[in-house]
Amino acid sequence: MGRRPCCDKLGVKKGPWSAEEDKKLISFILTSGHCCWRAVPKLAGLLRCGKSCRLRWTNYLRPDLKRGLLSPAEEQLVIDLHARLGNRWSKIAAMLPGRTDNEIKNLWNTHIKKKLVKMGVDPVTHKPLDRQANSVSSQSTATTESKSDRQLQSRGTDGQIQSSENTLSPTEASSNTDGADPLLSCLWEDNTSLLDELWQFPSNKDVDYSSVAGQVLPWDEGSCEWLLDDQALG
Repeated sequence: MGRRPCCDKLGVKKGPWSAEEDKKLISFILTSGHCCWRAVPKLAGLLRCGKSCRLRWTNYLRPDLKRGLLSPAEEQLVIDLHARLGNRWSKIAAMLPGRTDNEIKNLWNTHIKKKLVKMGVDPVTHKPLDRQANSVSSQSTATTESKSDRQLQSRGTDGQIQSSENTLSPTEASSNTDGADPLLSCLWEDNTSLLDELWQFPSNKDVDYSSVAGQVLPWDEGSCEWLLDDQALG
């Protein structure tokens, strides 16, 4: 369950405070002190919310409240505290008596921040802007250089892979020719001796016709029926 509202918001007045309401709230707090802010509107006779009474007293009506711009000492203190605490305005205001967190926040955003930028100081990190710009530029150049180096390395490795895939070693070429036609293999290996052996035909001197001389050929038998059959077909 969430926190219950400070009032019923029925018949509660909103908007700017009137002088009469300010007098009622001042007189009640000075005489009775502020107890629980939820009970202050009923006890002071105000048709206001308890939160509205607290903010009105803290930021506008309390007697020790300071108005106007910060002094140089207060301004320097705010800058030092902001460098350590950041945007914790309530803790910063606790170090400055008479100042409210809302007032310090408004002065920071409208006056002090612009002053630091003109002085060349980053209002967030409280460091010189030139050093930050140089560091950012160096980081960007380092990243671009690393990216370019990676691209060059990737291109080099791709070129090596492609060249290794396209080229064949002599052993691979010879292994690819194994089991192929002898003529193609000898052409691949440029073996002239094997070509001479493959294209060498027997000469007439090497042919022995003695074995053929004693045989009777079909046309020597006197029956030329096979020749007549061929003529009939023609």
